[in-house]
Amino acid sequence: MKLTTIKKNNQEIAAVMVRNRFFPIPQINKTLSTEWYNTLGEILEHNQLDKLISWFNSSGKEDLENTNILGVPRSEIIFSPLYRHPHKIWGIGLNYRDHAEDLSEKTPSLIPASFMKSDSTIIGPNDTILIPTQSSKTTGEAELGVIIKKKCKNIPREDWLEVVAGFTTIIDMTAEDILRKNPRYLTLSKNFDTFFSFGPLLITPDEFGDIMDLSVATVINGQVHAKNTLSNMTFPPDHLVSFHSEIMTLLPGDIISTGTPRAVQLRDGDLIECQIDGFFPLKNPVKDLKDIS
Repeated sequence: MKLTTIKKNNQEIAAVMVRNRFFPIPQINKTLSTEWYNTLGEILEHNQLDKLISWFNSSGKEDLENTNILGVPRSEIIFSPLYRHPHKIWGIGLNYRDHAEDLSEKTPSLIPASFMKSDSTIIGPNDTILIPTQSSKTTGEAELGVIIKKKCKNIPREDWLEVVAGFTTIIDMTAEDILRKNPRYLTLSKNFDTFFSFGPLLITPDEFGDIMDLSVATVINGQVHAKNTLSNMTFPPDHLVSFHSEIMTLLPGDIISTGTPRAVQLRDGDLIECQIDGFFPLKNPVKDLKDIS
């Protein structure tokens, strides 16, 4: 199942994608007499996703195809972030060897190099990334995001998909020059406004074969800067979900951003993309606040 969040009548609402058309949840409820929550955040928070997937697979998809007039073509859609207020955003640093080399660091081998981000960093597709006045070198990093489905603790690696709502595309930012001054500045360097873009699609695990076959690419101005497959991660997604569930209770809507093949420096006027097999590309333009007169 493929879900997204769209802007409609100045509101951000969930929509279901069927054959490249988008069906807003409020219209589904009105037409098909269903009672789904109107936003992805609420669907996750109220543990409705499994019921929504079951409905979709049993009759919902066919019902939507038969009421195609409700579907909005992609050309008319304005995407938003999937939701605005996750409980937690976990980022994973240096999970590919190439990215570790960018920072002249060794790839962590014992435990993931985890950090946390605030929800005030969140933007969505086509929103502008702002390079802060405090930074002379800000980088962007394409990553696969794992979205947690339900409250969980101490999840074995082999059971990880039982607590995963789905996957998404992410662009994470770092004020690298600030980070290089002192590793204790990691949190600061990661938490400027606009430093976390995610969406437009949430794709549920049943849509994939082996998730480890997916490739992730950081693309800048139409050129692939770096590309790698999940199979080359030091800590794969199942490990990350299990590990972080041992550290603290994971909650519905929590996000684990699994690391980038390689970061690219962002400059005023750039367009950065996250490209992952099976997803729409996530694209964001860049504006350097130091260039505003």
